[in-house]
Amino acid sequence: MSGHIPRPDLSARPVVVVKNLGKRFPGMKKPALNDISGEIYPGSITGLVGPDGAGKTTLLRLLVGLLLPDTGTITVAGFDAATEADRIHPITGYMPQKFGLYEDLSVIENLRLYADLRNVLGKERREKFEQLLRFTDLARFQSRLAGKLSGGMKQKLGLACALLGEPKLLLLDEPSVGVDPISRRELWQMVQQLLSGGMSVIWSTSYLDEAEKCDAVILLNEGGVLYDGPPAELLHKVRGRTWRLAGIAQNERRALLMDILAARGVTDAMIQGRSIRIAAKKDADAQGGGIAGDAAISGLDWQRTEPRFEDAFIDMLGGAPLGRSAIGELIREKAPSDKPVIDARALTKRFGDFTAVRDNSFRIRRGEIFGLLGPNGAGKSTTFKMMCGLLQPSSGKAFVMGLDLKKSSSAARSRIGYMAQKFSLYGALSVLQNLKFFSGVYGLSGKIRQQRIELMLSLFNFGNLQHMSAETLPLGFKQRLALACSIMHEPDVLFLDEPTSGVDPVTRREFWLHINAMVQKGVTVMVTTHFMDEAEYCDRIALIYRGVNIATGTPDELKEQVRGAELPDPSLEDAFITLVRQSDAEKEQ
Repeated sequence: MSGHIPRPDLSARPVVVVKNLGKRFPGMKKPALNDISGEIYPGSITGLVGPDGAGKTTLLRLLVGLLLPDTGTITVAGFDAATEADRIHPITGYMPQKFGLYEDLSVIENLRLYADLRNVLGKERREKFEQLLRFTDLARFQSRLAGKLSGGMKQKLGLACALLGEPKLLLLDEPSVGVDPISRRELWQMVQQLLSGGMSVIWSTSYLDEAEKCDAVILLNEGGVLYDGPPAELLHKVRGRTWRLAGIAQNERRALLMDILAARGVTDAMIQGRSIRIAAKKDADAQGGGIAGDAAISGLDWQRTEPRFEDAFIDMLGGAPLGRSAIGELIREKAPSDKPVIDARALTKRFGDFTAVRDNSFRIRRGEIFGLLGPNGAGKSTTFKMMCGLLQPSSGKAFVMGLDLKKSSSAARSRIGYMAQKFSLYGALSVLQNLKFFSGVYGLSGKIRQQRIELMLSLFNFGNLQHMSAETLPLGFKQRLALACSIMHEPDVLFLDEPTSGVDPVTRREFWLHINAMVQKGVTVMVTTHFMDEAEYCDRIALIYRGVNIATGTPDELKEQVRGAELPDPSLEDAFITLVRQSDAEKEQ
């Protein structure tokens, strides 16, 4: 993220005023929102953050008049959201969490439909279309169906439709979910340009680097406000408590992380290349033994590091999931092997005249996490489906555990666990019914099948939710269920296609606690992700662009490739963006 956000004019009249807002849904033990108050000012971006189920989407829907409050009041530009919603709709733009446009309509047809709904007609319509298509760089794709757009282009189209009319308030509910770092940065810069006209933006996000760049942040948890103010002030709460352990051997960092997470005095810990970032609890003496003594790491290179918004966020919520993974404790150790567990040989996939994947080769060892990174539409999911036997390659071969997926797909699939990019379980079935169905698909039966189902219900805390339909689960629990279904047969290989897309940072840490523990037992993991902090957990990464592998290496090796005067200390996101742009520049020469 880059660019300056202007400070809001606090002397101006607030665009949004919320007083003592409360909302409860039938059947819920706790209110979705409880006694919320606050103000939003013109010309600013306010970040809305919090774990899944905190009340973020409910608040946005109340602000735009799609829901009515049970208690309290909301005014938008002086209009009451409960009694004057028809006055609020023309001056607000709302981009919902799920892609809300019509996938069987083209880009221009979607714009025309939303212009009709907004009563944008005649000369104003033509000028607005020209402006928005230029602004979003979608002019070249006017005739393309929305369903055929990449993830980043879909979000740009959603933004364009939300901007039809002259909104004073723009509400964006997780606009960058599933969007690659390049498109995410472009989307952010586009929204920043809107501030100069005095527009107010509320940006709900699970990317905390975005929240850190906002002018103000509202942190929700269990329907209440934990914090409301500038991000910088929240960082003061964890200043002096963040450390970096440097110079850790590549093959030791995962075991060391597990020790640190089980140590006293830790509130959060994450792998960053060959380093581990640690946030200590308040008053914990990190080097003096509060962490170092427990984890037996006092001899390593401890370096003070500046806090990030993510450190403060996790600390405010009581810390990351710590201790040992119950899944890792119970899974059986995989037999060591010198042969590659996953072997892709010149994989190519063509759809008609379009080549989605071109001549990709890689080998993945036992107990290794291998990441596939790349922009939306680069060919990552296509590669995944070929490696799982769900798609036959046009040419080349794919092997899992030495089995040719073209000749022995059934035998290979019994060794594979697969978690798809989109929630792929049966929404009409309950949690328990999904577990029963997938245990049968993976060949479990009898007493073992029942034991595994009961184990998954216990490990993922599904006890009170086992009879709830999968489609009504909160997103975090949907992802837990998908992971449970993919590992209940104890696979040798786990394919994870954007497993934590849209999931809050606390739940993401829970996922990686389990993944790291399984890898420690010899499970091999192949993963795609748009979260660069997750990509740091990978032992090696292949960067895919336009179907071609343009760079392979450890996270630190990829960073080293772009290090220079302009990027003296590059992040993995910097490396991602720079290597893609270098590839474009080479093709233009």
